[in-house]
Amino acid sequence: MIILGIDPGTRILGYSVLNTDGTTPRIEVMDVLYMKGIADFNLRIRKIFDTTLRIIDSYHPDHLAIEAPFFGKNVQSMLKLGRAQGVAIAAAMSRDLSITEYEPATIKQTVTGNGNAAKEQVAAMLRSILGFADNPAYLDATDALAVAYTFHMEHTNPMAELRNELMPKHKKRSQSSKKAWATFVNNNPDRLS
Repeated sequence: MIILGIDPGTRILGYSVLNTDGTTPRIEVMDVLYMKGIADFNLRIRKIFDTTLRIIDSYHPDHLAIEAPFFGKNVQSMLKLGRAQGVAIAAAMSRDLSITEYEPATIKQTVTGNGNAAKEQVAAMLRSILGFADNPAYLDATDALAVAYTFHMEHTNPMAELRNELMPKHKKRSQSSKKAWATFVNNNPDRLS
């Protein structure tokens, strides 16, 4: 399986492609989309969509694993982050990829064993596990790799499946976006116009 991992952002978006065919996962690409020089927010959103499609068309992943926006104090930043995540998901859906969303603490817990680990700790653990030479210039790239690695571990580790079965239903976030949206539409017909 080939997994596209995305750490969404509107100024720096991390992405990675992890090939899990064989015994050891192999990094196909780990980089960032740097958009700090683009002043127009709509152009940044378009760049995220186009770049996500380009990555999908280049590496042909089977799945998108994406980090969920975290709830911070700045509502405007959270909304912008949600838009970045949304267009990446839309690009993946346009290529019929299945999609899983992970909370930041779940990703950190899976990679380091500590749900409150720092970005540097996540990068160091991934470097140890996957054997890449140096950290990239931006840790958003290793964050994207961590999301892809979390999906890989969840689907190769038998204990992860048991953990998901035991987790309360309201805590589960890893259903496909198509299924989540269909559930929302079915449960809330009065909210759609």
